[in-house]
This record gives sequence, structure tokens and C-alpha cells, in this order.
Amino acid sequence: MAEQTGRSRPSRSGQPGSGQPGSGQPRSGEPRGRQPRSGQSQRPRPDNPRSGDPRTGPPRADRARHAAYDVLHAVGDRDAYANLLLPALLRERGLTGRDAAFATELTYGTLRGRGTYDAILAACSDRDDLDPPVRDVLRLGTHQLLATRVGSHAAVATSVDLAKDVCGPRPSGFVNAVLRRVATRDLDAWIDIVAPSQSQDPTGYLAVRHSYPRWIVEAFRDALGDASAAESENALAAGNVRPDVVLALTPAEPGEAPSVLPAGGPTRWSPYGYRLAAGDPAPLVASGQAAVQDEASQLAALALTRVGLSGPDGLWLDLCAGPGGKARLLSGLAAARGARLVASDIRPHRARRVLEALRRAKRAGPTELGTGAIQAHTDAVVAADGRQVPWPSGTFDRVLADVPCSGLGSLRRRPEARWRKTPEDVKELAVLQRELLEAAIDSVRPGGVVAYVTCTPHLAETREVVTAVADRRDDVTVLDAPAVLSEVPDLRCPEPRGSSDSRCRRFAQFWPHRHGTDAIFLALLRRS
Repeated sequence: MAEQTGRSRPSRSGQPGSGQPGSGQPRSGEPRGRQPRSGQSQRPRPDNPRSGDPRTGPPRADRARHAAYDVLHAVGDRDAYANLLLPALLRERGLTGRDAAFATELTYGTLRGRGTYDAILAACSDRDDLDPPVRDVLRLGTHQLLATRVGSHAAVATSVDLAKDVCGPRPSGFVNAVLRRVATRDLDAWIDIVAPSQSQDPTGYLAVRHSYPRWIVEAFRDALGDASAAESENALAAGNVRPDVVLALTPAEPGEAPSVLPAGGPTRWSPYGYRLAAGDPAPLVASGQAAVQDEASQLAALALTRVGLSGPDGLWLDLCAGPGGKARLLSGLAAARGARLVASDIRPHRARRVLEALRRAKRAGPTELGTGAIQAHTDAVVAADGRQVPWPSGTFDRVLADVPCSGLGSLRRRPEARWRKTPEDVKELAVLQRELLEAAIDSVRPGGVVAYVTCTPHLAETREVVTAVADRRDDVTVLDAPAVLSEVPDLRCPEPRGSSDSRCRRFAQFWPHRHGTDAIFLALLRRS
């Protein structure tokens, strides 16, 4: 990331390098905020960090930092989604090029690193009761100091300016004092101080080192089974790497493939995947020639189509279809075989997004049928509860159940989700997931196949859901999903610790550190 300072004065040049420690630099190995030894002078306490009235004159801080702050504030204040809000703000405020890239790095980098940064800030301040605007400014400043090429003086000075703009003048001295303390060490040195011992508390160490809640670290380690400690750390680290933009090209007739593609190249395994190196995918998306979709998501849909069937194969179902990525791909694959797709979602607005995705891919017609179904040339989009479906049992030949989940497999794209989800959320989701899988199996005919897909590696949402449903029924066979995707290495799930249930070896789990994709889980089931 090119350096950004947002100021033109030489004293705030933003050149890379560490800032000069102020007076009272902490001793080696000792975090700031501790009481000085006897005989040393007491540093004056910073101003009360409570926010005052925001500054009403022209803003001091630059627009990129303001945009990043506004997204962080909205995420914390009203549970906004950064991946939806940030692009809208950039367009609204006319931020492009380097400014847009800098705002994006500040936003996502700060959200990813929040856990680590909060531990460091706690060591640099003796105040636990910070107003949210002050805390957000400090997090942004800490990210610039420890994870970007912005110079220390520029990072501190522009954070003080931002504090004056959004919090008023009172907390600015506090922000200045805390960030000057942060600037006395680099990230690794701070982690050595604030993280628990790696040997005595490996989970706590990884949580601070890689900025995750402890329960997510434990969930990743459980999903990896007996994998080495190094692989667990690699999995967590990969969740903090900004992902490439990957497209799913619309399945087309010969000669209909996009003639001009942005810079990039094919993905490793999906025949429809295209990884962008540069350029804007918007024209391809708007024309229906492609959609933004992770490669593992594409492969999960493709796996459903690869399983051999005896008997008819003319009607497919996407049970939880919104916002339409997999439905768009399945629609094209179904059409190539003379089959039809029915796409269903419980929320009407999401069902309409599916319709729009199919229309862009030139698969959908313009008319609506009745109150719940929207007809396409070959397909239909239905607004219906997947647990109380309007069709008879055994209607479909293939069913995709891409169920709602915690999203722990897509933290690269939605980093704030790690701070928003809780173990209680996972328990509630698991109940819904079992109900939807049951409905998916009921919807497929005997001999037909169901793909159960989640974007999470959490055992309670993946293997435990599938095995629990399979154990309750006598008409389900677990198929070998990794064998169906045999071109993709290292997909097999390990057997649970202390269990000999070999069915888990038939489940597929993608990982960012192994496959460069989201952590998608896939199980394939045949109804007997």
C-alpha cells in the first residue's frame, strides 16, 4: 500500500519509518501505562478521553481517513456491513485511485486487526472506559503505525486531527499520548508483550497474534483435527489476507464466452473461475457474463452436478438461493442438460436478487406468476420458507442446500463478522441448518442427490449437522465428496478426536491456507 498522509505540510510527510519515541520511553519488555519506578517523574495524565462535541469547521483529517472512520463507526454502532457500506461511501464522496485504496486498506485492516490492536491499546492506556469514537480513532491510528508504511509522525498527527473532527478537542491529547506510546515498538514486539505465553496458553496466544476471539481459534483447531500447530496458525493467518477478486463466468454456448476479460487468469480448478489481477469487473457483471464468486463456492455447485443419477434428471432446486451466485451457475449448467432450476429463498427481496442474477445471465423472463413464484424461460424463482416448502416430497432430482451459517469461512471478505458472531449464534444456526437439510432431503426423489454447503469450518455447523440428520433417517447415504472433486487436493475432513466415525472422511472442507479459497464445507447425500 502506497503511503498516504492526507496532509501537505512537510512536518506530516508520512514517509515510511518508525516515529521517534517521546520522553519517558518505556523500558524494554514493559508496556506503557504502568506506574514509573520510585524516583522517576510522573508523566502528566492525558486529557479525559470522553468525547466532546465534534468539530464544526472544515475537517482537519483527509477524506480517506474520514471514510474509514465512518465505516468503523457504523459497523460498531448499527451493525453495518463494511463490504456494502464502504463502496457506497467511496462513490458518494468521489474517492478514487490511491485515496479509495487507502480508505479500503484502513477499513479492512483495522477490522481484521481489532483484537490485536485492542490488546496493545490496553497496554498503552490505563483507561478502560473509552467512548466508541475515541476507540475507533485509536484503532485506525494503531493500524497505520503497526501495519502500513505511513510514517509514525503522520499516523499520530492525522489521528489527532481525526479525533478533533469526530470527537471534539477534549480527547485529542489523550489520542496523541496513547499513539505515541504505540509508536515506540513494532507489531511483533508488542505481541511479545501483550499476548499470553505460546507454550502455556496456545489458544490465547493465537487469538492475540492473529486477532480472533478465542472461541473461533478453538473452532478452527477442532476442524483441522490432529493437524500441526503450525497449520492451525497458517489457517488463522490466511483469514487475515485480503482475497483476490474471483469471477464465475456465465456458462455459455460455444462462441458466447466473453471476448474481452480484465487482466488475470483462470482459477486452478473451476472451469468457470477467473481470478482478476487488475481491472474493473463491473462491466462483465452488469452484462451478465460473469459474477463475483469464490472458486470454492463454484466447485460446491459443480460437485452437485457431477454425481451420477439413474432415472430422470430434469428438475433441480436451490433451496436457499439468495443472493443468487450459485443459482446463476446452476441455471446455466441445468440448461445445458435440458433441465430446469427452481430457486427459493425465504425473503422476497433476496428472491428478487436471484431473479435479477438470472436475468443478467439471460436465463430469466420478465413475468411473475402468482404471489410467490417468478417464472423464467426455463427456471422459476420462489419466495418460500425452506422448512415449509410448497412442493410435494420427492419433486426434485438434485437439491442444493447452501444454508445460512456463521460465515466464519469468509472472514477474509467480512472481517467484522469475527467480532459480531458468538457461540450462541452457532447453536441457534445449527438448529436451522438441520431443519433445512431435512427439508432438502425430503424435496429430492429417491435416487436423487443433495449437496449440503456452508461457508464455515465450525464442526457444529458442518459435520455434526450432517451426521445428526443422517443418523435420524434410514434413507440417506453419505457420498464421497472429495472423490467427486478429485482434482482438488487435501479436501478430506479428519475423523473427530476420540471417534471412529469414518463418514467424516467423505466430507470436503476447503481452506484459505490450502486452497486459496473461502473455507467452504461440502457434503453430498443420496436419498435411498
